Amino acid sequence: MQLSAAPYEERLTAPRSWWLLSFLAGVSMALILLPFGTLPMLGGLAGGTAAAAVVASSYGSVRIRVVGGHLIAGEARIPVSALGEAEILDAEEARAWRTHKADPRCFMLLRAYIPGALRVDITDPEDPTPYAFLSTREPERLAQALRAAREAAGTA
Repeated sequence: MQLSAAPYEERLTAPRSWWLLSFLAGVSMALILLPFGTLPMLGGLAGGTAAAAVVASSYGSVRIRVVGGHLIAGEARIPVSALGEAEILDAEEARAWRTHKADPRCFMLLRAYIPGALRVDITDPEDPTPYAFLSTREPERLAQALRAAREAAGTA
């Protein structure tokens, strides 16, 4: 398998405030268990914080990669030969494409806490998905990597 000309990888990590919320979930669990004693309270603090941190971490562990002639976004694996033009979306345009402009058939890797996005047309005639909407902190770099991968694959 040949690597693309400009490999790209991004992890859509959860924002820092979510880690504070994880701790607050642990504090809430500790307060719930306070009537049962100190040891259950400390167990609730540790267990509640850990459980909330696992949820935040798993939600923020999704990756977007351009490698080996494929765009890999979460569970989707799309060959760059099946991709058309990429449109860089600012925060306002991304919000519009997430809401009233959205096509129900599109693939969305959506993280609402990331304001920027990239909309990539899918040109495969056998695929009913019209486009992929990808939340990304670096839409320019991702678009450039997709362009380079398409050129390397000879489908520019």
